[in-house]
Amino acid sequence: MLRLMTAPDIVQARIWCDLLCEAGLPAKVLREHFASVHGLMPPAECHPEIWLEYEEHEPAARTLLKDLERLPQRRWRCRCGETVEGGFEQCWSCGGFMQAGQPL
Repeated sequence: MLRLMTAPDIVQARIWCDLLCEAGLPAKVLREHFASVHGLMPPAECHPEIWLEYEEHEPAARTLLKDLERLPQRRWRCRCGETVEGGFEQCWSCGGFMQAGQPL
């Protein structure tokens, strides 16, 4: 196993781990419950860590996580009238999807 990175919190660690696993890069979150010992241990040792099961997956895993930092950001208006911002292609209000030519 190879320690890939630490995450700022358990939610982010789980998201990254799930995305790696969905991409066929088996990963695990370790230290996910260490937040409860903040103050008893150095803070840097309490953050959750993402570990890859196979070391040879490291380049692909780092590429995937780097690509996540560059997701396209959009601003578009749904047919229901809701303005949707960010990397979303689906309206949170009605569930409709962004259509070609819909950006604001």
